[in-house]
Amino acid sequence: MTSRDALALIEVDVISCRACPRLVEWRERVARDKRAAFAGETYWGRPVPGFGDPHARVLIVGLAPAAHGGNRTGRIFTGDRSGDWLFASLHRCGFASQPTSVRRDDGLSLDNAYVAAAVRCAPPANKPAPEERDRCQTYLEREMEALPEVRCVVALGAYAWDSALRVHAALGGPRPRPKPRFGHGAEADLGDYLLLGSFHPSQQNTFTGRLTEEMLDAVFLRAAQLAL
Repeated sequence: MTSRDALALIEVDVISCRACPRLVEWRERVARDKRAAFAGETYWGRPVPGFGDPHARVLIVGLAPAAHGGNRTGRIFTGDRSGDWLFASLHRCGFASQPTSVRRDDGLSLDNAYVAAAVRCAPPANKPAPEERDRCQTYLEREMEALPEVRCVVALGAYAWDSALRVHAALGGPRPRPKPRFGHGAEADLGDYLLLGSFHPSQQNTFTGRLTEEMLDAVFLRAAQLAL
């Protein structure tokens, strides 16, 4: 089976998942009780699959879809402020065909990069429960197996960093000792690939200056270097 075929099967399984009652109820309630700015839109309201280049050498992992971002548009980091920062940086660093992403069919394509999340449903207050995280982990494991050319995993935030380490262990990878600590620009050699940390491009980080465009670009330029 090709990477493209394997990823397509994972996408079908993700979209149909109803394993976590709390998340199902929340994502569907948000899709019904829409934000006023999007009152005329039809929300996705389902789990959000990963997307990108099936031959990617860089895998980007976030926390979960935003309630009025990915949960609305059906594509991770699409239609929210975090995505505005992420895709602008990916475009500047040569991974994305355009600097903005507002909907699933807006023409955006990724080159040598694939974007996924630790949890595929929008969680209340952006806080998945541990058991919800654990149920969802299998999707990221399957994506890692379907993307054998990955040489760098970029974790957007500490949650994604820990998730990437759990997936690495679940797939039989050696456990680094001591456990690698998350930080912006932190690196951990996991054998076949390098784990690279970045502050999440959330408004909490970008509005306060904790994360700047230059800082985010530095991470993806390093990822591009590792992907050569």
